[in-house]
Amino acid sequence: MTDENDKTYDVIVLGAGPVGENVADRTVAAGLSTVIVESELVGGECSYWACEPSKALLRPVLLYGEASRFPGVSAAVTGPIDAAAVLRHRDYMVADWNDQGQVDWVTSAGITLLRGHGRLAGPRRVTVETPEGETAELTARQAVVVCTGTRAALPPLAGLDTLRYWTSREATSAEQVPGRLVILGAGVVATEMATAWQALGAQVTLVARGSGLLGRVEPFASEMVADRLRAAGVDLRFGSGIETAERPDGPDGEVHVTLTDGSRIVADEVLFATGRAPRTDDIGLDTVGLAPGTWITTDDTFTATEVDGEWLYAVGDVNHRALLTHQGKYQARIVGGVIADRAAGIALDTGAWGRNVGTADHLAVPQVVFTDPEIGAVGLSSEDAARAGRTVEVVDYEIGHVAGAIQFDPKYVGRARILVDPERRTILGATFAGAGVAELLHSATIAITGEVTIDRLWHAVPSFPTISEIWLRLLEAYRDRKANSGGGE
Repeated sequence: MTDENDKTYDVIVLGAGPVGENVADRTVAAGLSTVIVESELVGGECSYWACEPSKALLRPVLLYGEASRFPGVSAAVTGPIDAAAVLRHRDYMVADWNDQGQVDWVTSAGITLLRGHGRLAGPRRVTVETPEGETAELTARQAVVVCTGTRAALPPLAGLDTLRYWTSREATSAEQVPGRLVILGAGVVATEMATAWQALGAQVTLVARGSGLLGRVEPFASEMVADRLRAAGVDLRFGSGIETAERPDGPDGEVHVTLTDGSRIVADEVLFATGRAPRTDDIGLDTVGLAPGTWITTDDTFTATEVDGEWLYAVGDVNHRALLTHQGKYQARIVGGVIADRAAGIALDTGAWGRNVGTADHLAVPQVVFTDPEIGAVGLSSEDAARAGRTVEVVDYEIGHVAGAIQFDPKYVGRARILVDPERRTILGATFAGAGVAELLHSATIAITGEVTIDRLWHAVPSFPTISEIWLRLLEAYRDRKANSGGGE
């Protein structure tokens, strides 16, 4: 029960994004009174400035590309994409940045919502500055859970404080298509936004310090994305960075960018897609012995390891384990159980894949990059395996050779790769690159988390003709290679 006089709850959650909402949902379901504190929109970054709006921009772009390449349909695809209609669709998908629907859900779930800026004020204590200028003092009987997420990390560029620039938030919420857009970065935000805004009518220049895009995925997949971006008209500049950026004619004027190689670009907007930083600089970490502005280190139960007493938890991006919404929600479901079990005096199940640990963070993190082509990956990449000294067998197959892929697109271009543990004969990683592969990824995630052997996978029959038949082709390629090497199958 909650004592309204001293504002005491069993659980206090800082941050009402998808992660915080899932923590609160689980603890309330376990009978623990829970308050969630949010300083912005309930639903968080993903709902209003990241996952939802970016995919709302990208889906029409990908659909347009698929239709324009398909026989019998391509002739009907005339003219450019209706960018204004796409932006209206984006606005609809984010509820015009109105969080009332999310607020209604929080209330219906039995969670107390307190708007304001929450800060730790010592063990199990939180102060909240409300929009009305008042201060609420909260105390947690069981747990305080930090789910404050991340913000855009900015480069150390002179004059940045006076430069009007885009981060991921502005890139997904812009009210009109810029004529010319410069993007600094080579990761997911950079490539997805280059895909979207180029197709919507901008002339995009993407500047990357390295020699390629998407450094954490298999090179064959990132090279396919680079090829398609070039074909779409994106100017890719590798091996360079931004030396200076300024708007000499004021905040509404053009942005003049000088690159480290000496070349210059004039554009209407500049997007810094240079990583993420934790939102922990002003949440009172110093009151519990932690450094403000840093990631919060946790163990696999998501308990903060540098704070005594097993009462402080960090879930989602803020713990720097896997900066993905779905992975944060996975962690939230686990930590809700951890808090409930500790409150009830139940021993935790902390063995590998146990109910109280986030084993998947280490072995089976799935991610889809919604570029053209799509990339879906889970588990180890071949470079991950090499760095870890893991012996793996790499099996590749061209997705375009699968009947279902040809039905999807007669000129389908894509590739699949699995990494097989030669001793256990289980899959350690999978990557798919091609149109429509996002929906293939969960099957690979199940195979890895379930530690399904190659021998058992032969009995998982894919429907014909679907792209999922790629699984059969990969198994056949593995079998044939073993047979040719004298290993048998």
